[in-house]
Amino acid sequence: MKLMKVSSHMTGAIIRILKSVFLGTLILTTVSVMAFRHKGVPRTVLVFSTLILIIGLAGPRLCYRFFKNRQILPNTKEKKRVLVVGAGQGGDLLIRDLSYNQEYHAVALVDDDPHKLGREIQGIKVYGAISELGRIIELLDIEIVMFAIPSAGRDTMKLVVDHCLDAGVECRTLPTIDEKPDGLVNVEALRPLTLEDLLGREAIALDQEAIFEYLHQKIVLVTGAGGSIGSELCRQIAKLSPAQLILFDNGKFNLYSIDNEMRQEFPDLNIVTVLGDVKNQCRVDWVFRKFHPYAVFHAAAYKHVPMVELNPAEGVQNNIIGTKIVANAAEEYKTDRFVLVSTDKAVNPSNVMGVTKRAAELYCQNFASHSSTRFITTRFGNVLGSAGSVVPLFQQQIKKGGPVTVTHRDISRYFMTIPEAVSLILQAGAMGEGGEIFVLDM
Repeated sequence: MKLMKVSSHMTGAIIRILKSVFLGTLILTTVSVMAFRHKGVPRTVLVFSTLILIIGLAGPRLCYRFFKNRQILPNTKEKKRVLVVGAGQGGDLLIRDLSYNQEYHAVALVDDDPHKLGREIQGIKVYGAISELGRIIELLDIEIVMFAIPSAGRDTMKLVVDHCLDAGVECRTLPTIDEKPDGLVNVEALRPLTLEDLLGREAIALDQEAIFEYLHQKIVLVTGAGGSIGSELCRQIAKLSPAQLILFDNGKFNLYSIDNEMRQEFPDLNIVTVLGDVKNQCRVDWVFRKFHPYAVFHAAAYKHVPMVELNPAEGVQNNIIGTKIVANAAEEYKTDRFVLVSTDKAVNPSNVMGVTKRAAELYCQNFASHSSTRFITTRFGNVLGSAGSVVPLFQQQIKKGGPVTVTHRDISRYFMTIPEAVSLILQAGAMGEGGEIFVLDM
């Protein structure tokens, strides 16, 4: 069974070689007859030259495939029939890798480029456009769809997912260019679709030049650096080559994790790791007195609504008093700008967490009229993958068969990814003059 599949995969390449050789022989024969009347040239030359060309072109490919397959252990398990979405470079590289895979067998391609329709890549035919995906899945008995367009938009991704859901087949995707900048494409790189992939809009565009200008070669402090938002802040700020990046957090393991990651990813960056609590005024004062940060991103907060509801005193201490201590230090040591990471729950707050964040906002806004430091606030809604996100709860409830607990059956929730949330924070720091509250339109 395995040898039959390998030879069938080579069929397309061999057929193309035969076509090319016979066409070349026909052209040479025609030219020879017209120019020289074929005098002095034995007819056997045409036969032998054709055979030599076929052996020379097809032989090395067959030998390579034979020895390559000898290295692969036999597998009695039937391979899954795969349809690859995308007949570009990503699809080409993926099909090459699939040809040596024990588990999958590529049988078809789809692509929206009309010029690619009917063409073959590594012997695999492009059967139609993405809009015809459902019909092709049923026609060819496809078991899994692999999405091989790393730069595709959300609309294209959602269309593929809708067809896969209707057909009841699994869908996997290659990482995006941002996730895998090395550009390597293989089966192992494929991953299941995530909520971030299906975000209902395109990612926000930023003024990268303005962000670079105010953070490049500056001393930057991130509080709550070990959290989901804080750690992504560190990653994005590190790419802008600050003079010094100060990681401040009271969670030992989280702080160790982001410190270790930063030192591996950015070995030349000047990183200072400070274990401390924003509620500890002496510790915060020491950090500002020693390093004099140019920009502060205050992401340290208790943001899990039910937990803060159960422990309101700690919520007040951390979210209000902690913000007050850090903001006072920023004002005292003439920090250029202070960016508070807040939440949409601070709008007409109906829970303790929202109240504490609204109080923190008001305290920072109070500085706007008399401080040389620019105090800026950013708000956003549910962040996919963040520590306080409701999405993991929804996923668990759906996995158990429900019910999904929401405030009201007609409620609308808006989501963004962690990188988007952090991009908003950085953009706000570039745009803000002091006293503003920036909100992402989700």
